[in-house]
Amino acid sequence: MSNMTIVGAQWGDEGKGKIVDLLTSEVDMVVRFQGGNNAGHTVIVDGQKYVLHVVPSGILHPGKMCIIGNGVVLDPESFLDEIDALQSLGLDVSPERLKISYKTHLIMPYHRIIDGAREGHAKSKIGTTGRGIGPCYEDKKARVGVRAGDLTDPEVLRAKIEHALQEKNVLFTQLYGLPALDPETVFNDLMAIAPRLVPYLADVSTLIMDADAAGKNIMFEGAQGVMLDIDHGTYPFVTSSNVVCDNASIGSGVHAGMIDQRIAIVKAYTTRVGSGPFPTEQLDDMGEFLRRQGGEYGATTGRPRRCGWIDLVVLREMVRLCDPTSIALTKVDVLSGLKEIKFCVAYEYEGKVMQYPPQTPRGLDNVKPVYEVLPGWDEDLSTCTTWESLPGNCRRYIERIENILGVKIGFISVGPDRNQTFRR
Repeated sequence: MSNMTIVGAQWGDEGKGKIVDLLTSEVDMVVRFQGGNNAGHTVIVDGQKYVLHVVPSGILHPGKMCIIGNGVVLDPESFLDEIDALQSLGLDVSPERLKISYKTHLIMPYHRIIDGAREGHAKSKIGTTGRGIGPCYEDKKARVGVRAGDLTDPEVLRAKIEHALQEKNVLFTQLYGLPALDPETVFNDLMAIAPRLVPYLADVSTLIMDADAAGKNIMFEGAQGVMLDIDHGTYPFVTSSNVVCDNASIGSGVHAGMIDQRIAIVKAYTTRVGSGPFPTEQLDDMGEFLRRQGGEYGATTGRPRRCGWIDLVVLREMVRLCDPTSIALTKVDVLSGLKEIKFCVAYEYEGKVMQYPPQTPRGLDNVKPVYEVLPGWDEDLSTCTTWESLPGNCRRYIERIENILGVKIGFISVGPDRNQTFRR
């Protein structure tokens, strides 16, 4: 084993939590490096369902150190609700094994209000979860954000809140017709829960580097998917942080040379939540089949996901951006029962056949997928534990994906439970 980064390869919801959970048994530390509680990782262990939003998936394994890095934005109330829920299930979520970077930015009540107000007033909706993620990252970039370490200095915290609300209250009252927030109330509410949060704070960069120097294995865990990356995704229908593999070092405070392996999680078909282009989306019985068979509803929002065939054009772009050392292919079992399976191998765009997404401001808006078709299979895959036990047509489908992307598929998932993923 060595240090690795795990990222979603499509538009999120690829099953990262399950793969992280599988590999956590072989590492000593799991680091979440970006995103917020707009992401949900669902892991099923012995029939028990765990939904994690910001706590690293490694928390399900006793004795593993879990880190929330500086690239994450943290909602204090949501975090405490999450650890309370996990504790009620008998999990150890104590500060001895769960740490938050002093530099992690906090999602404040005014961030959630702005998020919801903007989406409510927008003519073209992004599809945000309304949890304040984007506005928090905005304040971070504008250098007016509140960081977790500020909880240890009440006067600094009060001044930051007062400064932030000078502008925010103008937006609330004059643009959105909402009541102003009282800075002192916001401050007091946060200070009331600060004693529960402060014990989790740490210099996590040093903790990670010390673990590496001691020969321990570290996993860097991302949220969302590469096609939602703020720079390289289907802008503006993207998340508010960088999802690509190389952000793991920036979002955790270590150098990129520490990370040897990059594992991309690919769903055997494609889903998307919210607005934005989706060339292979199926708005018919096939889309409903994938949604029903795959249980495609958001772990955080419960929203039904848009569903379609696998898109190898956007996956080529992911390979170009992340250079994965291997792929974990999930939800292959969902495709069982289909007579034929399509996969997009190119786009038609302005009379040209393209192997990569067009690099234009309009992105994927006017592309037409070019499909290949392979025969499907009827067999139930849920008990398959080896490559050889998969049906021949399933193996041919997987091999064709490998051939087109030029990346080894090293893990295959055939069901939701922890033991339904095997190495190839």
